Amino acid sequence: MLGVIDLPTYLAGLVLIVLLPGPNSLYVLSVAARKGVRTGYTAAAGVWCGDTVLMTLSAAGVASLLQANVVLFSIVKYAGAGYLTWLAIGMLRAARAMWQARREPVAESAETEAEAGERPFRRALVISLFNPKAILFFVAFFVQFVDPGYAYPALSFVVLGAFAQLASFLYLTALIFSGTRLASAFRRRKRLSAGATTAAGALFLGFAVKLTLASA
Repeated sequence: MLGVIDLPTYLAGLVLIVLLPGPNSLYVLSVAARKGVRTGYTAAAGVWCGDTVLMTLSAAGVASLLQANVVLFSIVKYAGAGYLTWLAIGMLRAARAMWQARREPVAESAETEAEAGERPFRRALVISLFNPKAILFFVAFFVQFVDPGYAYPALSFVVLGAFAQLASFLYLTALIFSGTRLASAFRRRKRLSAGATTAAGALFLGFAVKLTLASA
């Protein structure tokens, strides 16, 4: 079909890959839990735009360039790890503030003002783009299902990418609505909110370390 081979195997592998936890999905869940469905979808849109860019770069051969150029790969890798570390530090600082204020009444207006400059779309987009391993993944995974004899390989990448985005949309939608359910519990229990934010920050630090140790 349009140069795509073994579509059932691709879809099965895609579902497993999408379900693996990563910084993108964790950030969308965190935003939805803190700010609601609408802002959760704003962050998810950043992920989808970032994935689209990565798929386009992979189809254009940028992944092969990164794989062949160790210096370029290292620059992108450490920049991405640094950004994830910065996000993790912000989350840990926020968790500390929540813990210190656990006995105080919730100040909704102050919290809204502090979070107003977060820019969920931009942050999710940057998280997606500063991940060279994702670019390499897209080309390594997609190429297995593209018929080398097909006259329009770009069309094959579009078909595969469309299925990937559909799977991502369904998964992130589930996370967004799960996050809004968690939000009410977080607002009632500041210790729970502080603990969850600490865990998210620790996971982002883990993602940064994992990216730092990655090889092309």
